Amino acid sequence: MLDIKLIRQNPEAIKKKIKTKEASVEAAIDTVLSLDSQIREIKTKVEHLKSARNEMSDQIGLLKRKGEDTSVLLTKVSGLGEEIHHLDHALTPLEEEFTHVLAGIPNLPMDDIKVSECPKDNVQIKEYLQKPVFTFSTKNHVELNEKLQLFDFKRGAKISGTGWPVYRGMGARLEWALINYMIETHIKNGFEQWIPPILVRKETVFGSGQLPKFENQQFKINDEDYHLYLIPTAEVPLNGLHADEVLDEEELPLKYIAYTPCFRREAGAAGSNERGLIRMHQFNKVEMFCFTTPEDSMQLFDQMMASAEEVLQGLELHYRNMLLVTGDMSFASARTIDIEVWLPGQDRYYEVSSVSNCTDYQARRSSTRFKKKGGRPEFVHTLNGSGLATSRLMVALLENNQQPDGSVKIPLVLQKYLGGVTHLTPKD
Repeated sequence: MLDIKLIRQNPEAIKKKIKTKEASVEAAIDTVLSLDSQIREIKTKVEHLKSARNEMSDQIGLLKRKGEDTSVLLTKVSGLGEEIHHLDHALTPLEEEFTHVLAGIPNLPMDDIKVSECPKDNVQIKEYLQKPVFTFSTKNHVELNEKLQLFDFKRGAKISGTGWPVYRGMGARLEWALINYMIETHIKNGFEQWIPPILVRKETVFGSGQLPKFENQQFKINDEDYHLYLIPTAEVPLNGLHADEVLDEEELPLKYIAYTPCFRREAGAAGSNERGLIRMHQFNKVEMFCFTTPEDSMQLFDQMMASAEEVLQGLELHYRNMLLVTGDMSFASARTIDIEVWLPGQDRYYEVSSVSNCTDYQARRSSTRFKKKGGRPEFVHTLNGSGLATSRLMVALLENNQQPDGSVKIPLVLQKYLGGVTHLTPKD
């Protein structure tokens, strides 16, 4: 969440910033300031009443020691207690509404981010290799799969519905090879591996910024015993690892990775170009997540970008880095760069990694702080990045490495995980 002190100091400047990211939320600034004013007024009144009650209680003690009548003061103290109780009762719904409204305001974009609502205005800041040139008629990954038999979309739909694929044979092995290759790359680059739960509490989902705004995009379990959410990304449990903790500055930065399946309600059918593995309800991802000081967060951002890019460079895939405009950034992010690979079968680029600096936005929601020697606790900065999502990466591997005979060349870095297999070959 944003710092309410920052909003109080310059509400118009905050409104201007928020408008560049999500114009519909601008009015929430006035609402949250009004609620903040009411809450502070009630709290001030309660403090005065408690002070008065304490003074009267001291007077009652003196009168009792002198053996004098205390009935009048006792009546007044009782009346003050009832008034305090009434104000405390009125404060609870105001504080709940305040938190709800403040939680619905996105993070502020950094000053150098281009202002636009249109993703077409995203700024290309890097390109690696060139688009592959084919001398034969190419196929998309769904067409290639008809002979390669790497996935079974029909049986996946039979088991769970559209958007839940089944990996089989070499498809399952190649998926696992990708995951292992990515984990090894990030560990080499100083990240510590975790295996978090994929079902988490509501408070954990809130802490990462997924709630309340994205409630309708989550899969969840609600019964008499469990009220848990399936994670949309490992960012959610990794962010929650240090909730309500105060870390020592010497511990930072903390650089974590985790492989998990991810679950999202987003539509699985948006036209023929998004069939197959392009957009699914369940997919695999290796996630990078960092906790650091505000002074070092941009340095960590660059390290995460480099580690994600190293994965793609090892796979010899053409990609581009796009600095997102204000209106295309994620809710909790202050700065985001998407890494997009070229998918020949779709004739367009698709994001396979998104690296974001969330500054102290998530830390405020999760109450994750650090302390410098002799200093007071302050909020950490959190950063997250796909390192990477495998589904579209699988598509990129298949479509960019396809051969005239329908086989697919396996990148050298993956062959050791597949027992030396160099090509996926069509089955009769």
